[in-house]
Amino acid sequence: MVKQQRGEATVGLILRTALRVYAESGQQGFTVSAVTAAGKVSLGSLYHHFGSFDGLAAALYTQCMGKLFEEMNEALRRSRTARTGVRALVHAYLRFTQEQREAALFIHASAYSGYLALHAEEIRAAKEVMLAPMNEWMRLRMEKGEVAPLPGPLIEVLVMGPVAEAARRWLSSAYDLELAEAERLLPDRIWRSLEP
Repeated sequence: MVKQQRGEATVGLILRTALRVYAESGQQGFTVSAVTAAGKVSLGSLYHHFGSFDGLAAALYTQCMGKLFEEMNEALRRSRTARTGVRALVHAYLRFTQEQREAALFIHASAYSGYLALHAEEIRAAKEVMLAPMNEWMRLRMEKGEVAPLPGPLIEVLVMGPVAEAARRWLSSAYDLELAEAERLLPDRIWRSLEP
């Protein structure tokens, strides 16, 4: 029991350290040596818990996505209508981006990196589980005629696509995008794309 708790504490430490290193140093500074030095953990410990540095990146990505989906799914649970649910999803995503900037930055930048490729199947499987509550919520609203009858992946693109792009641009220094403006304008525009 004590050994397991120590192992869980080490995993948590490495994940927190990796996120901090990424936020402070960017993709170029996100290295195994930077993470082990910053966390004061051995290379052997990192490899023991994650298998590889790519395994660590995949675990961190999955953890960050899990936090995002947890907030979005909670927003859906509190919604009473299809329209308020879609609006709540958009607000939750953008609020997460602003309040948990480091995690949002890792999510959006990692999507374009090579270090998740080796773990694409397990990430896809984890994301499928995270998306299940949203897909079920949408399915029920489709059955009631409150949402246009569209395939789940297209609904995900219509809801998440514009919000993810707004978040990515806000996180980047290359674009001039106000998150408050996106939060004001996107919810109703996205809802219109899903209206029956």
